[in-house]
Amino acid sequence: MKRIIIFSTLLVALVSTHAFAQDPARFAEEVKKFENAAANYPEANRIVFTGSSSIRLWVDFKSYFPNHNVINTGFGGSETSDLLHYKDLLISQFKPKQVFIYEGDNDINSGKAPNAVIGDIAVLVTQLLDEGVESIVLISAKPSIARWELKETYEEFNEKLAKLSMIIPNVYYADTWSTMMLNDGTLQQDIFLEDDLHMNKKGYDLWIDEIRPLLIQEK
Repeated sequence: MKRIIIFSTLLVALVSTHAFAQDPARFAEEVKKFENAAANYPEANRIVFTGSSSIRLWVDFKSYFPNHNVINTGFGGSETSDLLHYKDLLISQFKPKQVFIYEGDNDINSGKAPNAVIGDIAVLVTQLLDEGVESIVLISAKPSIARWELKETYEEFNEKLAKLSMIIPNVYYADTWSTMMLNDGTLQQDIFLEDDLHMNKKGYDLWIDEIRPLLIQEK
């Protein structure tokens, strides 16, 4: 199994480029609040949700998971390379049984190619599996009014993200893109905040329908 993971990681990493990587130090103060945070949560069946602002701003986050030991370590504006940099602080210290990752949205918006982002995600996923994480869920990039002009690039990225989940054992894909779209192929308009990028509670109500079936056992 490990050979399969390593091979798939190397395959996608070959097309990865860090030419557009930003300095992760810009998040140093924001992520500092998570230092020694593991002590605040029961040890059994920890589930970490991490990634960019769509995780950080999740409305009434814990109310969606009343029977699960969930931890939100989202940090706004982050890209996959940033999560890689702060992996130990935002994920590993909790020794989670399961991890949900939302990255790629800001990467694509900053001009990174889908293959480059997938390469970073594959490296991150492989590291977490090697640390003993039992289940990893990759949440698709969401559609948004503010970034609708990048629709095709996001769809390409999501397709590759879904394929990555099929290549690596114990990695799964949550298709939040489709659930936010109407049957006629247009985007639901009433699920966003005033910035037309981040979601209101209606948006997260759609997300949970895709995420709930992928959760590990209740605590």
